[in-house]
Amino acid sequence: MSTSPSSSPSETAAAAAASVNRSIQSTLPSAVADKLPHVPSSTAELKADAKAAASTGFTQLRSFAAGGFGGVCAVVVGHPFDLVKVRMQTAEKGVYSSAIDVVRKSVAKDGLKRGLYAGVSAPLVGVTPMFAVSFWGYDLGKSIVRSTSGIAPDANLSIAQVAGAGFFSAIPMTAITAPFERVKVILQVQGQKTLAPGEKPKYSGGADVVRQLYREGGVRSVFRGSVATLARDGPGSAAYFAAYEYIKRLLTPKDPVTGEASGKLSLPAITCAGAAAGVAMWIPVFPIDTVKSRLQTAEGNVTIGGVVKGLYAKGGYKAFFPGFGPALARAVPANAATFLGVELAHQAMNKVFN
Repeated sequence: MSTSPSSSPSETAAAAAASVNRSIQSTLPSAVADKLPHVPSSTAELKADAKAAASTGFTQLRSFAAGGFGGVCAVVVGHPFDLVKVRMQTAEKGVYSSAIDVVRKSVAKDGLKRGLYAGVSAPLVGVTPMFAVSFWGYDLGKSIVRSTSGIAPDANLSIAQVAGAGFFSAIPMTAITAPFERVKVILQVQGQKTLAPGEKPKYSGGADVVRQLYREGGVRSVFRGSVATLARDGPGSAAYFAAYEYIKRLLTPKDPVTGEASGKLSLPAITCAGAAAGVAMWIPVFPIDTVKSRLQTAEGNVTIGGVVKGLYAKGGYKAFFPGFGPALARAVPANAATFLGVELAHQAMNKVFN
């Protein structure tokens, strides 16, 4: 398309943008062309696109912050349950007779605070970015699903699409989860060892664990178990967010005539949906979590296949489910606290920024 010599730069740019948009629509299949971004052909369109991009970025930033607060709530409530789970998963057969036995022996040895919150420093430091990235990744995953499926921004996703967005959230989260969980389980397992008189623990804290792991095997040692972590968190996060969304929709007040949502979900209902989501997450992936815990606490060079064979040789299928009860017991209050914290954070930010 030609323009007259007297055309202004803005008119020339607008004409070029319009030409590009027409070329895209005329040369590509509509199913593909409709997915491609529209080239702004005027200053008003450019400002509108910039405003929309800023709004999307701010929304994702708020999801990041809310997820971080929810994660802190989860650690405070759920760490004692997680400690019991990990010690049952990694202890030799016969060390503990039950979850209550783990609690009793841990408290008798180290007191209530240290006995039930051993290794809490790593998840407290790591959980804020971990959950923040998880909820940010979930929000980004939903945006990707909407853009690739042609769904309106205000329309509900199907439960399958929510699950897909949940799986996506685990991908960036694994980069944080794997090393911090490696540190956490090492400190938790160290806490169950009986030391000789005058003997000091091998690790003095989270930073010391990272330092020694790096000296022994470099970055690869620090990130051991990353594949197993993603194998657990991918399907786990898919089930987690799908279950939460499904229960939330069931509990949302609806108009009896239209069937449309007619009110906001109450905080107790959000708590129930979060608790159900936590249970839904653990049921399908618990055996993978057992393998991950063993892999991350084992000394020397070990493989996932070697851990699986060793577990099966010792106890068959049951060997993959030690600590299953404490894990589910933790999932209810910890994830109820997570989603309650996320919702309260969103409400607080809405009051401040809206």
